[in-house]
Amino acid sequence: MNINETIQRQLAHKTIRAFKPQPLDPTLVTQLVDVARHTASSQFLQAYSILSIVDPAKKAAIAKISGQPYVADNGHLFIFIVDQNRNRQIGHEKGQDKNLLGSTNKLLAGLADATLAVQNTVNAAESLGLGTVILGSILNDAQQMIDLLDLPTLTFPVLGLAIGYPDQTPQLKPRLPEKFIHFTDTYQLPDPLVPELADYDAQVHEYYDLRDTNRRVDTFTNQVKRSLMNQSGKRSELLHILHQQGFLNDEQG
Repeated sequence: MNINETIQRQLAHKTIRAFKPQPLDPTLVTQLVDVARHTASSQFLQAYSILSIVDPAKKAAIAKISGQPYVADNGHLFIFIVDQNRNRQIGHEKGQDKNLLGSTNKLLAGLADATLAVQNTVNAAESLGLGTVILGSILNDAQQMIDLLDLPTLTFPVLGLAIGYPDQTPQLKPRLPEKFIHFTDTYQLPDPLVPELADYDAQVHEYYDLRDTNRRVDTFTNQVKRSLMNQSGKRSELLHILHQQGFLNDEQG
């Protein structure tokens, strides 16, 4: 099988959580944003925006929300948001104030746009020898994030992305084998499933046992089991906050 440099790099993807104290050059930040801007977009509505967080106090506040100190200590911090507010403003200025921008459909489109832009940015950053960590942890307190960033209605923070010069070399984390995530024509998991995952559980157990930092002996299926009823802290408020931001309102008009 012929694997080019791009595929080799993506297959070797590692999350970086320790960065050298070196900020990204502004021209590099602009280049990464340009890559994000050229990402595929649902219906070409480009329903997302990107915030660069450069204020040290705001970075520290986001790190506190996330519970992860490396959110404040990196080369650059982006926050990607669903943004239907811009399209609302365009509609208003074009004389169209009735809209369905708060609908489930429009929220999912914005989520897809923002998430794809994050991954494109990650690919570009890693091609330049930079390290990245995608931050779902910004939703540990979504309302505080919204207030901190002064986000209007019809916007919602989706993911953070910390980028910088790596100051660690973590091991490669084992991923689910293809047969558990790639099917042909129909969805077809083995039944029973857990015994089929025994070899993968052993690989994950070995990874946690041998990795350089944050040693934790665990298995994949045990992690899944613990997650089934785990909704920590203020994440239970996400539906309410989405409604407050004007989303999931399919009767809006």
